[in-house]
Amino acid sequence: MDWQPEIPRWRQVYALVEERIDSGMYPPGTRLPSAHDLVVETGIGQVTAKRVLRELRQSGLAYMEPGIGTFVARLPEPAEGG
Repeated sequence: MDWQPEIPRWRQVYALVEERIDSGMYPPGTRLPSAHDLVVETGIGQVTAKRVLRELRQSGLAYMEPGIGTFVARLPEPAEGG
């Protein structure tokens, strides 16, 4: 990754995963990369990778199935009209 030194790395990886969710690359119900996979892909540490997944869950973008993994949450449908 091309790191921006003024932004914490966990936030940059969070933004990467969030972008992939928003773009449909990771549709609802899709298993997200594990902490280990994020370490391998981005070069961040294990603790940082776990923080990214925790923050995704806390923000409502993901949920965890214990022993299985972290998955993209179903996002609310956009409101029609307006």
